[in-house]
Amino acid sequence: MVTWLLVLLAVPVGLTVLARFLEPRLTFFPARGEWATSSADVPFETVDIRTADGERLRAWVLPNDSAKASVLFFHGNGGNLSIWLPILAGIRDQGYAVTAFDYRGYGLSTGIPSEDGVHRDVDAVLAWWATQPHASPVVFWGRSLGTTFAAYAASKSRPAGLILESGFVDGRAVVRDSTPLLLLSYFASYRLPTAEYAQAARCPVLVMHGDADHVIPFANGKALYEALPQPKRFAVIGGADHNDLQPPDARAYWNAVREFVTTLR
Repeated sequence: MVTWLLVLLAVPVGLTVLARFLEPRLTFFPARGEWATSSADVPFETVDIRTADGERLRAWVLPNDSAKASVLFFHGNGGNLSIWLPILAGIRDQGYAVTAFDYRGYGLSTGIPSEDGVHRDVDAVLAWWATQPHASPVVFWGRSLGTTFAAYAASKSRPAGLILESGFVDGRAVVRDSTPLLLLSYFASYRLPTAEYAQAARCPVLVMHGDADHVIPFANGKALYEALPQPKRFAVIGGADHNDLQPPDARAYWNAVREFVTTLR
């Protein structure tokens, strides 16, 4: 009997240890360094932001003198700002001022990424953001994993609008089609509750998702949309996969963004 009790105790303990070991390795895929410069085709300004726990974050500001809105962008779980520059430049080219930052451990940002750590990063960026001038309206825009942190930011400092692109309801929803990962998710500490944060934000939301997404399937974006209160909009990105640098139907994509932004105050 004692042996069986020890086995029953060891199994959940072992699964918890395994889940806590794997969760940062399966969630964050940072690339170190920075190879895009302000002398590139898209000029930007660099800013260093200190977090409450002593990390230094690298942020980029892509100004636009005739900005129709100010966008604070939260990138996905892979790469760094240099890799995401084409997407940031695309947003700026549509007439928006854009600010983006690398989470701890990405690019030139110090530290090691974790869910709690990136929450502290977002808190620091919001404190800095509050001191800066912005064209109205202010929009928080997250893509992929960045949807969680954009929604978290919106729950802390409500923007005029929130864009959630290629996102998900929560971390468990992403792994529901993998029995081993779904099992481990019950022993993990990461929650990534995008929908919960967006619900708390109580601001207009545009959910965008590609119908050819092979990383975060389309059903995840639809479920996220359905979990949110009004006012909200849903835009299907026809033919778009998860890591596209340019949407296949650029006109429909940018029209959805523009129509949403024009409704904001």
